[in-house]
Amino acid sequence: MIESLLVVNRGEIARRIIRTAKRLGVRAVAVHSEADAGLPFVTEADEAICVGPANPAQSYRNVEAVLAAAKSTGVQAIHPGYGFLSENADFAQAVTSSGLLWVGPGPDAITAMGDKINARNLMAAAGVPVAPGTTEPAADLTAAVNAAAEIGYPVMVKAAAGGGGMGMGIANDEAALRTEYDKVRAFAERMFGDGSVLIERYFPRVRHVEVQILGLADGRVVALGERECSVQRRNQKLVEESPSPAVTPELRSRFLAAAVRAGEAVGYRNAGTVECLLDPTTGEFFFLEMNTRLQVEHPVTELVYGVDLVEEQLRVAAGLPPTFDPDALTPRGHAIELRVNAEDPKRFLPGPGAITTWTEPTGEGVRVDSGYVVGNTVTPFYDSLMAKLIVSGADRAEAISRARAAVAQFQLVGPKNNLPFFAELLDNPEFLSGDYDTGIVSRMR
Repeated sequence: MIESLLVVNRGEIARRIIRTAKRLGVRAVAVHSEADAGLPFVTEADEAICVGPANPAQSYRNVEAVLAAAKSTGVQAIHPGYGFLSENADFAQAVTSSGLLWVGPGPDAITAMGDKINARNLMAAAGVPVAPGTTEPAADLTAAVNAAAEIGYPVMVKAAAGGGGMGMGIANDEAALRTEYDKVRAFAERMFGDGSVLIERYFPRVRHVEVQILGLADGRVVALGERECSVQRRNQKLVEESPSPAVTPELRSRFLAAAVRAGEAVGYRNAGTVECLLDPTTGEFFFLEMNTRLQVEHPVTELVYGVDLVEEQLRVAAGLPPTFDPDALTPRGHAIELRVNAEDPKRFLPGPGAITTWTEPTGEGVRVDSGYVVGNTVTPFYDSLMAKLIVSGADRAEAISRARAAVAQFQLVGPKNNLPFFAELLDNPEFLSGDYDTGIVSRMR
């Protein structure tokens, strides 16, 4: 096993990685910004080093500072968590070139999946279903209009280099397409440094279902079930559950087989997620994108499959076999994750502030992955995620019942938070039925 690890992230995911590292006897070193010096992950690490001011570009995304921290602390490996540098192929290459182990997929896989158009084409060639759309960037507005006419409205206008629900627009007709194309292209150039845009079919009623894959050290790719991620606001997830209430055993078999083919097509190693859109009317599903990192929602898979995905990541990076039998993966029960964000529960606008009360729920089937404690301040510099409330039960009904009780027990005062929204959702007839789609939040609002 790896003996020492630099965790290049913050908040709950840094704390989560450190917890597993320490359980395994791995020395965990944390990097942090000046603004995060008082957060729990800094004090819980075996060693911590400041890599810059609050601005992520000068700290968590500062490659030179991070590599200097790795060198000065003498670590063997780097775990990037999610966000920041986790899907930066150049950084992954710099890590391996410096003689360190990279806890993630290789740079080639990151590059292949980082461009949505290239990824779509690779998946189509591998036999993974893809939605009707462009096979190359729409070079200008005329090309976009022609592509949309061939695909058929409505269409999704997407930044080829985007991710995390950013850089997307919906067009129901040509007039809307002309507006959205310019808007998405300008946003993509500003945010990603790449204004390439693709056009693909938009499904008015659709579910967002993803598959957790793990590329093992021996070259095999295995799938650890699916996660339902359709409770979203502004194309960003709020709730995930596993297994998906929409997926039948037959559909699950097709989902998992397609995800494995996707991983094999790029020689995938380590943890990753194949995201898909599911048409609930026809049962057809289409490749959306591959996230070449550990997902925020990985805990629901851990609870249903009884694995520690961070441990498995470390084992793959070290060239070790998994702790489980890849041929005997069996899901048990049901798990739900609620993302507790510092945002108001109506419009979901950020609401940072000092935490004056923080009491986490406890009880059977309740797990909290948090990044803060009472006395900390949620600053405006980073993502609004404060904690993940994960509950599990023998079935979906029990998991929902436990989630209701846990939400009621979670005492959080200071920053605005979305716990009231979850209390509402967990009593919503559409959610309770399991027959919901990505429009459920807008219908509640």
